[in-house]
Amino acid sequence: MKNYEVIIIGGSFAGLSAAMALGRSLRKTLIIDGGEPCNRFTPEAHNFITHDGKKPSEISAMAKEQVLAYSSIKFEKGFAHKVEKKKDFFTVEVDNGENYTAKKIILATGVKDQLLDINGFKECWGKTIIHCPYCHGYEFKNEKTAILANTDDAYHLAGLVKNLTNELKILTNGHQNFTEDQLKKFEKNNIEIIQEPIIKFSQTEGNLEKVIFTNQEELTLKALYARIPFIQSSSIAEDLGCAFTEMGHIQVNFMQETSIDGVYAAGDNTIMLRSIANAVNAGNVAGAIVNMKLVEEEF
Repeated sequence: MKNYEVIIIGGSFAGLSAAMALGRSLRKTLIIDGGEPCNRFTPEAHNFITHDGKKPSEISAMAKEQVLAYSSIKFEKGFAHKVEKKKDFFTVEVDNGENYTAKKIILATGVKDQLLDINGFKECWGKTIIHCPYCHGYEFKNEKTAILANTDDAYHLAGLVKNLTNELKILTNGHQNFTEDQLKKFEKNNIEIIQEPIIKFSQTEGNLEKVIFTNQEELTLKALYARIPFIQSSSIAEDLGCAFTEMGHIQVNFMQETSIDGVYAAGDNTIMLRSIANAVNAGNVAGAIVNMKLVEEEF
């Protein structure tokens, strides 16, 4: 069984950022990653200075190369499927049969979006069916756009998206559940609400063309914002007993500490604000705090 000071589970932006902070502090660190980041469906990354418009995979490949230039950092391809807390260390089992120990664990495992089971949705996801106005909105400014959501989710997005285009509709895919005040705001801003259920997203190579409803009516669109549910990509945090927020994120404090001593978390698994910039920041904080904790224990 190989021993490390820190094991980072998840090697996308949060994990790599944490690893760089640890590598620069000479910490013996292992990154375990299965190679299935949530952003793999997205052709371009935006709102991240110095890399605006690049493929997420290109940015992460460059980051990985730079991180692994630090000799104390190792990388293993695989999925960590079990972590156990012992008295003063953790054991980690990987699906390839390898076993490791570490003094600290950083969970940078991300989330999995639960894509809607509607024809064409999967093909468009991350391209023209999108989730974030800051990450994708500029590319669809002034285009025919809709929001697929209901209640407060739709209301929150509507203000952000209306700032980008005046051609905006809300699709509730069933009965709307807005308050009277929300309906008045939509009317004031000329935002139509369509409640008819959706049966298909007509698209070509992920480029959304039309939304087709059960009554066979069609709506031409260039972009659709969708608020869809997610699950944690890994059950490790739950298995360890980590606390979760009401929304299903791993609960952390400002130092990225979870409710379990020695376990930290960073990235999309901890926060609703999903972006490369936020993941890099959280990872950097987690790496620095873990190093500080190790220093306090050793000094």
